[in-house]
Order: sequence, then structure tokens, then C-alpha cells
Amino acid sequence: MKVRIANCPSCGGPVEFQVSTSLVTICDFCQCVVARADKSVADHGKVSDLVLTDSPLSRGVTGKCRGRKFELIGRVQYQHPAGGVWDEWYLLFSNGRWGWLAEAQGKYYLTSEKKAFHKLDLPEFDDLEPGRRFELGKQGDVTVTEVGVAVTKGAEGEIPWAFQEGAPHRFADFRGKGRTFGTLDYSLTQPRFFWGREVTLDELELSETGWSGGVPAVVSQHDESRVQALSVNCPHCAGALTLYAPDETQRVCCPACTSMLDCRNGKLEYLQTLNLRQKKPQIPLGTIGTLDGVEYTVIGFMERFARYQGLDYPWTEYLLQSQRSGFRWLVCNKRHWSFVEPVSAHEFTIAKHRGRTGARFERQLFYLYDSGLATVRFVLGEFHWKVAVGEKVHTADYIAPPRMLSTERSDTDKSTEWNVSVGVYKSPEEIEQAFGVTDLARPWDVGVIQPGPQTGDVKKLWVMFLVVLGLLDLLFLATLKQGVDQWFFAVSLGLVSVIPIGFLAFKGQFEVNRWKDSCYSPYQTDD
Repeated sequence: MKVRIANCPSCGGPVEFQVSTSLVTICDFCQCVVARADKSVADHGKVSDLVLTDSPLSRGVTGKCRGRKFELIGRVQYQHPAGGVWDEWYLLFSNGRWGWLAEAQGKYYLTSEKKAFHKLDLPEFDDLEPGRRFELGKQGDVTVTEVGVAVTKGAEGEIPWAFQEGAPHRFADFRGKGRTFGTLDYSLTQPRFFWGREVTLDELELSETGWSGGVPAVVSQHDESRVQALSVNCPHCAGALTLYAPDETQRVCCPACTSMLDCRNGKLEYLQTLNLRQKKPQIPLGTIGTLDGVEYTVIGFMERFARYQGLDYPWTEYLLQSQRSGFRWLVCNKRHWSFVEPVSAHEFTIAKHRGRTGARFERQLFYLYDSGLATVRFVLGEFHWKVAVGEKVHTADYIAPPRMLSTERSDTDKSTEWNVSVGVYKSPEEIEQAFGVTDLARPWDVGVIQPGPQTGDVKKLWVMFLVVLGLLDLLFLATLKQGVDQWFFAVSLGLVSVIPIGFLAFKGQFEVNRWKDSCYSPYQTDD
């Protein structure tokens, strides 16, 4: 590959343009944005230092995607409107084309720019909102998941567009079928359209870093600065704090003085002292456990509640962090547990069935259980967004035990986001085994997605006994001269039916109790 070398207009150091289509590169010596012209280079000012993230990627890493080799040659960091940063890596493929690899909250989205998008009837930026569906040409039906305005922060390496620090980045993210993913960039007069899919590091076949059994296959030159946990002191009470995800944490609540702290790359700033009723998590912060074969660390704890007809219905949530899988949740509601992970919003559709409101996901029907505002009442530990006591989000929960399909919509001045997640029921015994804790409180009533009693075998046995008794009755009537006392036969049928009828009645009451706190219960009466 032919490399063009020039001198940085700011410091005089050598800068390289490895790619003929690169518009700017970042000087490694003075962090200046150096733009390429036909015969000279121009200084476009300096950029801020990149925020240190726990990324397994770095410039120079090579890989292969769908048989095509690539190299990571540049990166831009964006400040998300809700707090935090995300990385966008620039891949140069062996055929000279560019790829965009977005890295955010442990997930990776590989896209490429589609030049023929001007033929599509794309919506205006102000007309977009999360949850909206529209046709996107041959890509088919897509669902908007987030609309916002981010800000460009730092950069390194070669970049295929004229980077400017602090420039607004108006974007809309959407999901399609399966793992397909797209972004509309409205930062310029003419929007840009990027289309691709969510990928894993294993799929990228990285040669210099990546994952092998949950451990980086090769340690890069940046790995020595990566930490599993960072010890700091609360600026308000000087108490010791441990940050388990310092590169992504935005807010920390000190367990000693309940001060809410703003966190920027491990540096804490005092915001306010919260007058909170202390609530002790059943799983201590910092606990490491394994669920579904993935290791997680408990880094945050919160209590939220929903208010209905003047009554508060609280539940607690534990934020789990995995270096490989990103963020997940453990939710405890009335001593019942569920493991929650995000899913594609495009797979969620509203459905009606027998007059009841529901939703379909993965071809399964979920019935609406509740909806409303979820409010944060207590926080402890660290979170990857700027959480605040009193924060409200619009929620809706749909159930198909042992799973719950949940939607959350959050609105801020600069972004609107709609997320869909699926929770799977976990027993207290499973949680104890996974996280090494003991004596978790056992539930005393029916859980919202607790698996119900199975009646299939009971029904089969019941039918089998009825058939056998009927055949015996016919046999005795045909062979015995005096026949069979039919009253005795009726009593026998009744005795055989006591247990299955009681079991079916128990299951019916089980379902009634499941829906007792729902305003969408099918068992409600007009009284």
C-alpha cells in the first residue's frame, strides 16, 4: 500500500495517510487534526484526549468479515446526549472500502455507507420518534430505536470525513429483522445512510485481539492500562469507593454518605447528598456470579416503583456488567427474580387476541400486564447513564410465563430512546447458586412470571382412569349376570376425579393470583 508522508503544520512531526480516500488524520505527536489537500496539508486544530475505555480494540488490529480482510485505522468518540461516550472505529477493507464499527455498552454494530439512499423516501429528522416503523427500500420494514443529538469528542488515526471536535451529530438508530442495524446521520445538509448488523468479536476473526473463552486472545499494547476495578475516594465524605466499570460509569452513589457523584473516567465530582432511606441489597455490590455461562459483576442497585390508584408497587434492580456481554439486569419483585437482557425492538409488535391487548416477540404472544411510569426511589453503586432519584421512564410489561417482555421509553432534551428487553424467571435457589449468596428470602405469593403448575400429565392420567373404568363397567355388564351397581360405579368415578379436579382448580386460582395486581386482568369483574 502506498503511504503518503507529510509534516504536521502544527508541530512539524511526520503524519501518514495510508488510505487515498482519507480526508483527515490525527497527529500522534500533538493531537492536531490534519486535513489532506492535493499538494499540502492543513491544520484544523487540536482534539481532546480520548476517554480511556475498556475496549479490546485498538488501531492496527486486523481481522476478517465474510471472507474480506480489514484493518482498524481510525477512531472517533462521541458524547452521548444521556451521558457517556461511544467509540466508532473505521475499518479499511482489502477492496479499498470503508466500514464503520460502533462500540457501545458491550455491543458492536458493523455498517457501511449506502450511496443510493437518495432514491429512498426517508423521513425528516424532526418526524422521527422511537417505535415508529417505516419501509427502507430493499432493507424492508425497520423500527426506530433512538433519536438524538450527540457531540464529537476525541479522535485518532485516519478518518474518512472532515472531523471537527464539538460538532453536533444528529442521528437516528433503527433495527430490522434479525440482527440488522442502521443509522441515519443528519449532521450535514444531506443525510447519510449506514446499514449493517450487530456482530460479535468472534465473527470479526480479529488477529491481534479478540475473545477466546472469555479471555483476550492476544494482549495489545493498550491492555496494560485496562483495569478490572478502580479504587477512589468519595469527594464528600472521603470514604473508599470501588468502580467496576470506570470507563463507562456516569453516576455513582456513595454507600457511606448517599452522595450522588458524577463520574468522568474515574474522576468523581460531588453533585448532592440524597436524603434516602437506606436499603441494603441482598446481593452485595462487587459480587461476581455466572448466569447462562457468562460471568457478571454486580455494580449497581436501585429501587423503582410504579403508582396505581394511590398505591406504590416497588421492585429492586441489580445492574450486572460483563466485559464480554455488556450490561444485564437482575430484577427482584416480591421476592421473585428474573434475569433481563436487551433484545431487538424490531421483533416487538403490538397484537390483539380475543379482545385482549398483547405483543408478539419471537412468534410468541405476550399479554399486557401493566403500563405507566417507573420512578427511581433509591440508588447505590455505579450506572452507565446519568441516573437520578426521581427519574421517570414510560414502561409497559407483557407476560408469557416464564418470560416478560418489557418496553421503556426515556425522553430528554436531546434524545429519545426506546428499549425492549426480555426477562426470564429465576428461582431464589438459582440466584444463590449463581452468585454464591445464601438465605435469600423466599416468595410467599404467586409471581408475575412464575411458572404455573403443569396439568398435562394429570389430565392424561385422569382420562386414562376414566377410560379404564368405563371399559371395566362395559365388560362387567356383558359378562356378569347380575351386572354392576351403577351407583358404586358413579362413586368410583367421583373418587378418581377428586385429585385432578382439585389440581385444575388450584391452577385456575394460581392464574387469578398472578393477575390480581394487574389493571388488565382477564379475571376482573364489574364490581
